[in-house]
Amino acid sequence: MAGISVEQFMLRQPSYPEVKTTDKYYYDIACKLVGEYERHHLFRGWPESVVCRAALCLIGYYQDVIADAGVWHAFIDEHQRLYGKRLPFYPVGEDYLEYELNPEDVNFIVWYAFSMNYENRRGVSPLDEELMRGARIWYEILESHYEEAPIPEGFHERDLELSCPEDSKALYDLGNWLFMHCYLMTPAYAMTLTEIMTGVDVTDDAMTEIQKRLEQSMYEDPTGPLALYLPEWLSLVVDGKELPLKKNPDAADNVQPHKYYEPFVKATGGETVKFFNSYDEMNRFFIDVLGWEKDEEHLPQLKEEHDFVLMVNREKGMLVARNVARCLKTPLNPYYDAEYAKRHSFELLTERGACPGDLLQRACREGWLPDAKFPESGDYSLVAENQDFIARCYLQQYYRGD
Repeated sequence: MAGISVEQFMLRQPSYPEVKTTDKYYYDIACKLVGEYERHHLFRGWPESVVCRAALCLIGYYQDVIADAGVWHAFIDEHQRLYGKRLPFYPVGEDYLEYELNPEDVNFIVWYAFSMNYENRRGVSPLDEELMRGARIWYEILESHYEEAPIPEGFHERDLELSCPEDSKALYDLGNWLFMHCYLMTPAYAMTLTEIMTGVDVTDDAMTEIQKRLEQSMYEDPTGPLALYLPEWLSLVVDGKELPLKKNPDAADNVQPHKYYEPFVKATGGETVKFFNSYDEMNRFFIDVLGWEKDEEHLPQLKEEHDFVLMVNREKGMLVARNVARCLKTPLNPYYDAEYAKRHSFELLTERGACPGDLLQRACREGWLPDAKFPESGDYSLVAENQDFIARCYLQQYYRGD
């Protein structure tokens, strides 16, 4: 068994490439976690490489809570503000100790690291018995060392100010670590990283191109389980300030309406969404309502698709979604198909590009996806109670991007 290399561990440390005196202590515990994978036959069906990445993720959480470095602190505080509870999926009891080691936290980290890092089982349930068994054993190992563990060097809370020019270099370094190497960000960023790497030719200039794309991504893409942008993460970690709640985009009454907005809502009796069973029906709407050219097939690339949704926004204009109407349960939609929805609704929350972000956000707000569940689970309530979080975690910029 190859296990975790020193280099893999050190890349996750905020002081890398500098070596700290406490690094070996935590590296040894990370290796012990992986050792239990073989000893107790944990995580059956999962590749060793995924187990190693999950162990690195969990040891990063462990270092964070021991040092009170602020990353986990930021996550559970922001999750509480967004959803009124500390964690997704796992209820916490009276013995839950905020910002310290908790079995519920370990359950989440284990699910998050495994599901995000293995394409073949991205839909694994957070309550999967094999994952929970492994999480329990890993928690017991961490708990046995908790009281004696030294404060990890390099994870100490930083005395920085976001608005201070003298802190700009330190803030950049912190931001780079948060975005590219922090235990809480890397699992959710894995698919974005794959997209960045795809299509880059293997040439002498390849690494320069990849670095350029990564730098651009750091400034433009969200990351982490809550799909927050880097300035948002820095605000939470450095300042400890709550993020402002985003205004409902449908409530922007003070802006000049997009040219499609008024004819759309006039034709629908005030509704900002309309459902179509066929391309021909939708094309007729384009012509008769929006004034598009007569006797033409508009958006011909969609002719072979089916069950469409149009949604108009006062400021942004109109979006078109294909192959999704049958999943959306609302009195506005005559084409909802419960059996089809049971098979495909979860895909809208987890497959990038399956549903436009603005439409999916509305579906989550208004409960239009009651049939979504993790494929290996029969628990619809688990998804219903965490839909927005699931979409953020899996879809990232495809859900939160403008």
